[in-house]
Amino acid sequence: MGSRKSTIKRSTKETDVSVSVNLDGTGNTNIKTGINFLDHLIVAFGKHSMMDLKVNAKSNDKITHHLIEDTAITIGSAIDKALGNRSGITRFSYASVPMDESLAETSIDLIKRPFYNLNLTMKRTKVEDISREDIEHFFQSLLQNLNCCIHLTVKYGDNDHHKVEAAMKSLAVAFRTASSKDKKQKGIPSTKGSM
Repeated sequence: MGSRKSTIKRSTKETDVSVSVNLDGTGNTNIKTGINFLDHLIVAFGKHSMMDLKVNAKSNDKITHHLIEDTAITIGSAIDKALGNRSGITRFSYASVPMDESLAETSIDLIKRPFYNLNLTMKRTKVEDISREDIEHFFQSLLQNLNCCIHLTVKYGDNDHHKVEAAMKSLAVAFRTASSKDKKQKGIPSTKGSM
């Protein structure tokens, strides 16, 4: 398993987004999207997955939805690229993470077959500076572009901020284990011989 780093730039008429990841980092983050709660969630993702993550995202059309979507697409694509052929990884993982009264669970398989099932159970129309639909769309776009199978569910909770943050942290912890090097694994972790 070689270096697991990547940098991806996505430039459109709507946004300019640059993401650099190091899957074997220490959780260092440098996140600048101009959206406070989005920055907070991405910092939590980097910190608890223990990947180094740098994100610079700028809106060209001043439409928040486009910036949130393109940031998620670029992060997911950069991580997918850094995973390479996924040889030598643990592949499967599960994490249950509480945040106060909320509990979120993520099950992950880093097979290269994109599928996700997402249930954040949010009730409010907005959390901090992001609409509910844009928070949901951030998670959807991130999970689609990670190019793997993920089931992420908020089991219960009252506070939508806590639910969303628990969801992000459970994703990060599950990803950290699934993407980690397995000393016993001598190649592609699949009976097919390919991910």
